Amino acid sequence: MSAYNELIKNFEKIRAYMRDFYVYGFKSRTEYDKKSARLYDDERRRMESWLGDHMQFVRTPEGKTMFLSIDSRLSEHNPLYKAWKAKSFTDRDITLHFILLDILHDSNEALSLGEILSRMDAYFDGFAAPMSVDESTVRKKLKEYITEGVVVSEKQGRQTLYRRAQEMVLPEDTEALHFASEICPCGVIGSFLLDKYPSHVDRVRFKHHYITSALDSDVLCALFEAMRQKCVVTVKNASRREEEPRENRIVPLRVFISTQNGRQHLLAYQPDFNAIKSFRIDYLSDVTLLEPTPRFDELRAELDRMQAHMWGVTAKHRLHKDEHLETVSFTVKIADNEEHIVNRLEREKRCGTVEKLDEHAYRFTAQVYDINEMIPWIRTFICRITELHFSNHTLETQFKRDIETMYKLYGIGEVSE
Repeated sequence: MSAYNELIKNFEKIRAYMRDFYVYGFKSRTEYDKKSARLYDDERRRMESWLGDHMQFVRTPEGKTMFLSIDSRLSEHNPLYKAWKAKSFTDRDITLHFILLDILHDSNEALSLGEILSRMDAYFDGFAAPMSVDESTVRKKLKEYITEGVVVSEKQGRQTLYRRAQEMVLPEDTEALHFASEICPCGVIGSFLLDKYPSHVDRVRFKHHYITSALDSDVLCALFEAMRQKCVVTVKNASRREEEPRENRIVPLRVFISTQNGRQHLLAYQPDFNAIKSFRIDYLSDVTLLEPTPRFDELRAELDRMQAHMWGVTAKHRLHKDEHLETVSFTVKIADNEEHIVNRLEREKRCGTVEKLDEHAYRFTAQVYDINEMIPWIRTFICRITELHFSNHTLETQFKRDIETMYKLYGIGEVSE
């Protein structure tokens, strides 16, 4: 399929379309009511040009439904990275780009803005209607390239000199880079670096390949920069319950990434509630860095202390308040030669403890902020649990009722208290 040529300037818009169309469930042409049907068709064709090899469809009574189908055994690289590699240039942009990089081709030669403008004139000689470029435009373009790391500037007296940045020497072995590009946060950076290699052999395959976080790379990068600078940010937080995203003023502290589903959460301090709260990063947008905060180290230390009682991403609701911890305890029975169950308990216990009661019984105990986060994990031991207690009696009752309902479906006896 040939590439769709209408490129983009605002990635946040394409990020929203890709989530609506593919990540959270593809919307049909009739269901999409945010913009016009023509705009829907334009955006669909754009994404098909990037993801055409991974798109499938089925016909239902409601019409044709599209979806992504990616086999991680066959696809070594995240196909969503293609969206980041589509850029929009005007004729002037691309002309100025090649002229500037040609003038600054020697990274050892530093030139002033005046010298760059003087040399630029030679490129337009011989044209009946040469393109005119003013000093302000060139200065802005150089500033943009300095931000991107393509050009570096240095002061010589009152004068600013510009030169091309030294090119990075890439290692010969690409396996570590390939692995990092698919696993690490902001892995799209590794994907860009891999593109600089003329050819490389992919030897890495992924059993669990969580690709949708690629769409959140710009948000994640901005949050990491905020943490590096220890500053406050404003960020828009979308919600399925509200039409418009809500703007929050927060202090980003840490990013938590689930190894079970790949979902990324930001743990951040929210002054309005005096609490450390969790935000899903795929719901965040428009991160704006503000002033540094002197409380950053104090708040991060508090979060680190809280992690002793965090099973997932739920922390206590307010700082400087008495902690309300919930206790969970359950006993599992194992048969002979089932040490792998004990090993799994030890490996997955997180903030809990495992106690050996006898040769065939082990007790797991934990104090956490929210037992509800643990329920999916506890359910995986249902056939082996002989005793279970929650300090949250409402949750314990609901848990046992769910098991009783399941037992009735399969004609099994009642659950013992």
